[in-house]
Amino acid sequence: MIVRVTEARLVRDFVVWLRFNDGTQGEVDLADELDGPIFEPLKVQRVFAGFRLDPELHTLVWPNGADLAPEFLHEHLHVPA
Repeated sequence: MIVRVTEARLVRDFVVWLRFNDGTQGEVDLADELDGPIFEPLKVQRVFAGFRLDPELHTLVWPNGADLAPEFLHEHLHVPA
């Protein structure tokens, strides 16, 4: 199955709640994942909060062109017990 993000919302700071097409849902903290030139601007919380769910890529994208693979997000998901 190809993993796709179906819903996303900001929880706080750099934590995003996600739901995937396989029914999995939970939070991912991206604070320590914002490395490299394209992600550097996202270290400003106001900029980070500007993400949207791209309907074609099925993942989070930002206005500066940054995006994260849905597989990466799925792997880093914290699913409540």
